[in-house]
Amino acid sequence: MPDTLSTRFMQPGGTPLLSREQRPAWKPGPGSLAGEYVLQAVLGAGGHGTVYEAEHRILGRRAALKVLHSHLSNKGEMLQRFVREAQVVNQIRHPNIVNIYDFGLLPDGSPYYVMELLPSRTLGHLLQERGRLAPDRALEFLEPVCTALEAAHRAGVVHRDLKASNVAIVSEALPPQVKLLDFGIAKILHPEPGEPGLTTDGERLGTPHAMAPEQIRGGVIGPGTDIYALGVLLYRMLTGQHPFQSENRLEVERMHLEDPPPRPSARAPVSPAVDAVVLRCLEKEAHRRFPTVAAVVSALREAVTSTPAEQASADNRSARAFVIHAEGVLVPGDEDDAAYTTVSEVLDALEQELRDAGFILAEQMGMALLGVRLLDAPPALKPAALLAAARGFHQRAQTRAAGSRVSVHLCVHVGQVEARQGPDSVEITGGPLADTAGWVVRDASGFATTPEARRVCAS
Repeated sequence: MPDTLSTRFMQPGGTPLLSREQRPAWKPGPGSLAGEYVLQAVLGAGGHGTVYEAEHRILGRRAALKVLHSHLSNKGEMLQRFVREAQVVNQIRHPNIVNIYDFGLLPDGSPYYVMELLPSRTLGHLLQERGRLAPDRALEFLEPVCTALEAAHRAGVVHRDLKASNVAIVSEALPPQVKLLDFGIAKILHPEPGEPGLTTDGERLGTPHAMAPEQIRGGVIGPGTDIYALGVLLYRMLTGQHPFQSENRLEVERMHLEDPPPRPSARAPVSPAVDAVVLRCLEKEAHRRFPTVAAVVSALREAVTSTPAEQASADNRSARAFVIHAEGVLVPGDEDDAAYTTVSEVLDALEQELRDAGFILAEQMGMALLGVRLLDAPPALKPAALLAAARGFHQRAQTRAAGSRVSVHLCVHVGQVEARQGPDSVEITGGPLADTAGWVVRDASGFATTPEARRVCAS
């Protein structure tokens, strides 16, 4: 790999060309110039750098511009990693990987690179809103991520930090368009002679909930490391949770090293075939995982498209149902941890009320839930009585949210669902009511009923 960027910004050995004392005082911010780009709003900031929205001052092209924090640009290792991230992404050149246009130095010596401006929405945001995805929808989002990873592996690069927040969603259409982000801790598997890899074996880099056992042990990193992270990501997409969870980082690492991975089907309606794909990705030893990312996609596609015999059994039936869709709504600008905690507490209490009233929880998402009560299920209740109960659910939910910047919107509908008798309870497998986007309406009061619900409850 050519090293023109490194020689432009670093001395031999990786030390900066300018020491901190030699750099002029300068602070990047909106209105400042970075090369030919005018910095505008801050898009995000992390431990290593800040990302700005920027615009080319002559061409008017909008872009995202990432700047390494000035206090880190004096550290040779961080400067080298920043430079090499731009090189790695530019080397792979894949439509599902963020594109980098330019690289330069700010007056204070901080390096920056210019990349395409993408929507701020990530797969992490999507999962936070919806909780989990159906297996076929998860496959649609995962396929372009996997093609990007496959291209990186062919180029001799392991991403090493694959997670939902590093997948930008360009479009949610069919098929979805996504871009893989952040190669900041990537591993070069076969550096050119005289070039070190981005990192050396023995370093423990990564995000705890998605780290493969070899990352935790400081062992040899390879494509299997990304395949393990794919398993973690797929598990979260299917269930809304990470496979191993704890407030203690060391406990999470211990679970990755020692505990058998849980089956997604224990937390979501997932077939044994999909279970098998996830569990093979999460094998403790890299050689026991899928050999390539392409093999993961192929196995998952087969698992999703096959129809197990039990799913096609005569237990399936269509039934009329009374459905409640509830969602927590935040005041724009108040999306902090306290607000999300309030939403979680309010929806948890509402979920318990629904279960006690005989509702089946068909969907449990991060900010919403869907409760279904089959109208022919005992004890028989008239729709009007269920509507009165729904109003009570909403009033109590609003009371629980009182004093916060959170409100609860609840919508009632009546229609058909597909149901199946599972081992322990009735499961909702689909039907028109499962497509909430097609019927959920909102009212200024926070409580809404669809025309069909009003007709049925009035009869």
